[in-house]
Order: sequence, then C-alpha cells, then structure tokens
Amino acid sequence: MLYNLLRPLLFKLPPETAHCVSFYAIEKARKLGLLSNRPIACESREVMGLDFPNPVGLAAGLDKNGAYLDTLAALGFGFIEIGTVTPRPQPGNPQPRLFRLPQANAIINRLGFNNHGVDKLIENVKRSDYQGILGINIGKNFDTPIENATDDYLTCLRKVYGYASYITINISSPNTKNLRQLQDAGALDHLLSALKSEQEKLTEQYDKYKPLAVKIAPDLVSQQIVEIAALLMKHKIDGVIATNTTLSRAGVEEQPESQEAGGLSGAPLAQKSTAVIRQLHAVLQGVIPIIGVGGIMSAADAKEKLSAGASLVQIYTGMIYRGPDLVQEIAQAVCADEQ
Repeated sequence: MLYNLLRPLLFKLPPETAHCVSFYAIEKARKLGLLSNRPIACESREVMGLDFPNPVGLAAGLDKNGAYLDTLAALGFGFIEIGTVTPRPQPGNPQPRLFRLPQANAIINRLGFNNHGVDKLIENVKRSDYQGILGINIGKNFDTPIENATDDYLTCLRKVYGYASYITINISSPNTKNLRQLQDAGALDHLLSALKSEQEKLTEQYDKYKPLAVKIAPDLVSQQIVEIAALLMKHKIDGVIATNTTLSRAGVEEQPESQEAGGLSGAPLAQKSTAVIRQLHAVLQGVIPIIGVGGIMSAADAKEKLSAGASLVQIYTGMIYRGPDLVQEIAQAVCADEQ
C-alpha cells in the first residue's frame, strides 16, 4: 500500500536513480523492524533437489552484485537469484539504458551485464546473513569473443559454486552482442557439455551437488524450443528458466520510447513467455522443472505460469510497478490453492 503512494515520486526520477532510492528505503524499513525477515509460509516444494519455502522468487537483474541480499530476504521471497555476473567487472552500455513504458506496465532495458565482477559478488554473499535458496546467474564479458564464451562461464561456475544453491546459465540476454547465438544447437551442445563436466568435478571437490539451470529467450521458434529441450535432457540439466526479455514490440508500438533498443519486460511479455513454458512443458514432460518468469504483474499471472507447466515463478518488472506487496499477494494466492 505504501508503495502505491511512493511510486509516482519514484517515477519522476531516472530509472537507475529510482532503483537506488528504492533499495535505500527498503533497507531502512528492514533496519527499523518493519519487515518480517522470513519467507512467506507455504507448503514447501522440491524443485531441482532443493526445498523451496514458497514458489515466488526474485529474477536476476534487480540485484546484479548481491549487494542487497538481506534487504530482499525481508520481503518474503521463497528464493532469490542475483546477477548476471561476469568474470571481470564491466560498466555495461552507456546511459540512458533503462526506459519505463508506464501505460503498458513495461520496461525496456539495454543494461548490458553491468556488474562489479564475480569476485565482488562473492564478497557480498559472504558478508550477507541470508540463509535461503540463492541462485547465481552467470554470463560472459561483453568483450569476450563468442567462440570463447565457454571459458567465461566456466570461470564463473568455478568461483560461485561454493556459494550458490543453484547456478543459472544466462544465454538469452539481448543486450550482449551475439550472446543468443549460444542458444543454437551446436553452440549449446558444446557449452552444456563443458559445464556438466565441470559440475561433476566441482561436486567431488565440494562434496555437494549444485543444480544448473539455463535461461532462455522468449523469441525462439517452436523448432528451437524442441532442440533446446532435447539438449537439456541429453545433458541432464537440472532446470530451465523461461523466459528472458523480448525483442518484440508487439502491443507497445505506439508507446513513447518503445523503439529504444533493448529487451522488453513486463505485462506485454506475459503471453509470449507463457507460450514458451507451455511448449517446453509439452516436450520435457516433467523431466526437467521450469521456472516461469516474464510479465507476472499479479497472482493471476503467476497462476497462469504454473498452470502452463512452471514449478516456480520469478518476478522483476512486477516489483517495479506493484512494489513488494506483490510477493505476498502471489505467495498467499498460490498457497491458498494448495490447501
């Protein structure tokens, strides 16, 4: 409720400034004891071999460096995913690079994996008191040639393995040149083979198996989805996150700033991402769990993703338009259906 009063003020600020101000305000509320510091209670569910206290997670991108884990934990999420992180720090694309489309409940971003590098992320995680399920989303540096991308993913995997509950392989951001080429069958086969081999070594080293998930784009055609699903099963990948942002501008063509370059998220993405989930579920048949993300602005949107075949959901743009109450709204609605 309070966020509804604050949002008009926040939306007068540049998006990246509003992002920092919002985290500052939530952090203050947490320190004043105004937030619960516990996940919203629900019937726990096992996904990827992990027990999730509720099915509502934070998607990667909101906390790229793992700097706000304790603050985010106080909002009631069942799990939190941080990143995307790269081996070396990088500034991302020039500003402005984040654009609101408020009439469409949407955002366009071309951030470009701006982050402080994997070593800084690990420092932040180690300082945090967060004990819940933590996903760490990894990618490649912008200046790493696409043919050498596997090296970047392996570097990040090795470094985050001891600190993550699961690791997400981001091959679907539209804001790093050529990254989506890694979704092509040959490139993906090579990447997954290398990552699974490394996962096996790290499992032995740490005496702990950490699941791998792959995050895919919503702009795939049906044949690509079938090929990706087959490769996920071939390499025994533990989960798939559907989906990232879209390059499509369908439904927002007349909105101011709609033709800015970057990935579109929010309400216009909802049906597109759900369609991918539905197709994936038809092929995977429950062999690999799906985490649904894209355009979840309400409990009804989350339920639609779950009905389409997702086992868990993640939110990001919905938080920006609806505020932290969205976490509780979704969790309570889904939990009520399960009782």
